[in-house]
Amino acid sequence: MNTNLRPDSMTRISTPELAEAFIAEKIAEVRAQVGDKKVLLALSGGVDSSVVAALLLKAIGKQLICVHVNHGLMRKNESEAVIELFRNQLDANLIYIDATDRFLNLLANVADPERKRKIIGEEFINVFADEARKLDGVSFLAQGTIYPDILESVKQGEGKKAVKSHHNVGGLPDDLAEKFQLVEPLKFLFKDEVRVVGRTLGLPSSMVDRQPFPGPGLGVRCLGAITRDRLHALREADAILREEFDNSGLAKTVWQYFIAIPDIKSVGVKDESRYEGWPAIIRAVNTKDAMTATIEEIPYAVLHKITNRIVTEVAGINRVLYDLTPKPTGTIEWE
Repeated sequence: MNTNLRPDSMTRISTPELAEAFIAEKIAEVRAQVGDKKVLLALSGGVDSSVVAALLLKAIGKQLICVHVNHGLMRKNESEAVIELFRNQLDANLIYIDATDRFLNLLANVADPERKRKIIGEEFINVFADEARKLDGVSFLAQGTIYPDILESVKQGEGKKAVKSHHNVGGLPDDLAEKFQLVEPLKFLFKDEVRVVGRTLGLPSSMVDRQPFPGPGLGVRCLGAITRDRLHALREADAILREEFDNSGLAKTVWQYFIAIPDIKSVGVKDESRYEGWPAIIRAVNTKDAMTATIEEIPYAVLHKITNRIVTEVAGINRVLYDLTPKPTGTIEWE
């Protein structure tokens, strides 16, 4: 039997009662596996890593060391929210690393999307590895692996390639990969089950129900070569979009919504003067499996308010566009 496959007899976690039983079982398993050793976790603030962190805090408390890396490509106030919840409210042993300059300097003048993704992914590993080498007595690496990660990493028959590699030790250098044993308490759960567990652990809805966000962050939504001024405009415009979706109730009905800003400018008028600004492109889609996606019909009054706020409040943006392209033919993200 392949131990990486979810047991057929495993009950779907759909209620708080089932989640409570799961949490109790995993706390016991983690304590038996870890003993008095320390566990290291890269805490992004996403659903999976946040639920793992909350679960391990209940199991082993200060033996867990969380590392949050701000690569400068987070959404507005995301790192602050991670620090507030885990360090200030949950009393987690949290190391915060502001690596903004390190990442943005490497990304300067890089326009190719795949190269950008590679740089961001590799540098994240470098930053995390640098911090891991400073720590003594860490024997375990915790990860937010969930069941779809395992399914996508299993080769689907002879001669066929896996959809993606199972991230196990996250591409860490050999000296660290050989040092750590893995702790993956969520590895047999689907995303909806992870959310139930997170709610039962008391995590806020803003974190548990967070929409999908790419690992490279805003780096894939700041289209073309990233500049600090355009990245700032993107972050501010995206915050307005999310605020207005919350206010209008759309946040509860739309699977994913965001702003993308391309590296192009057009002429606009502001304060009775001509000036060049970027367009902000709204993307809002619904999907069941991310393989296909439909466009959400946003009420015109909401679009009008979002547009007015962005062009008024965000320096450098003079147009707002709405992407009406389903998947296929367009992908959900632009890059």
